[in-house]
Amino acid sequence: MDYEYSDDIFITVNAFNMFHGIKPFKLGSILKLVKDPTNDYDGEAIVVELRYAGKSGYVANSAKTVIKGTMSAGRIYDKILDEDYAQVKFISNNGVIAKILTSEEINSLSKDPNSDINHI
Repeated sequence: MDYEYSDDIFITVNAFNMFHGIKPFKLGSILKLVKDPTNDYDGEAIVVELRYAGKSGYVANSAKTVIKGTMSAGRIYDKILDEDYAQVKFISNNGVIAKILTSEEINSLSKDPNSDINHI
């Protein structure tokens, strides 16, 4: 059986219990990813923000917290801009999996004035 692989990059969002819990995350939600080089605990920390909730978690960066098949903050740190975007694709009790958006996807979403991407 042949498998097709995509260039999509998926991440795990965790540490949401430090903020508002998992409740603000919805399938399809747009997440703003912000590098946090001044983080005292992780030099490759990436903060996750939501439109109505603000700071809501971090991109997982430990073998214990990264869900299999997703990339850690350390692996994507140099692949994303200082501020970038992702979209929630899966939600479980243990984490949120989001896909990092391409520049084309970001441009397409920004054309809608009501899109979360224009308000985070």
